[in-house]
Amino acid sequence: MCTFLYYSDSKRHSFSIQIPLEKQQLPGYPEFPITVGEHIRKRRMDLGLLQSEVAKIIGVTESSVWNWEHGTEPELQYNPKIIEFLGYVPFDCPDDTVGRLAWYKRVNGMNLEYLGEAMGRDPEQLSDWLSGRHRPFRKNRGKIELFLEEQGIFLPTKKIS
Repeated sequence: MCTFLYYSDSKRHSFSIQIPLEKQQLPGYPEFPITVGEHIRKRRMDLGLLQSEVAKIIGVTESSVWNWEHGTEPELQYNPKIIEFLGYVPFDCPDDTVGRLAWYKRVNGMNLEYLGEAMGRDPEQLSDWLSGRHRPFRKNRGKIELFLEEQGIFLPTKKIS
């Protein structure tokens, strides 16, 4: 509530006007963002930035930012810069081993060749695991877990009931 006082010189009357103040959301402001583009739009609007300014920060064209905000998924290589701009990771990390490996790949903007090089694995084998064509055997799951732990990605702790 904001109160204004008015004094008239010709008459010694005063009155106050009370105006309720509520912050109006900008059109298109995503209250509860789901997609990466919605997360980008929310952060951009919170900071009062233009799409062109966000594009410079991330290192893409203004049309890329527009496309992301309108439903196109960003290419993997831009995810690290997007996450840096947002200040958080906009997608959840799954509980299963292969899901966490896919999450790690996505967060770091890695293609299969780069991930294979980092893990010392064949990219085709990784492709089979990540696509669901094949499940890694227990020994390979253990190696994936070890790799993820070395990267600081740990298994979620289970609650004991």
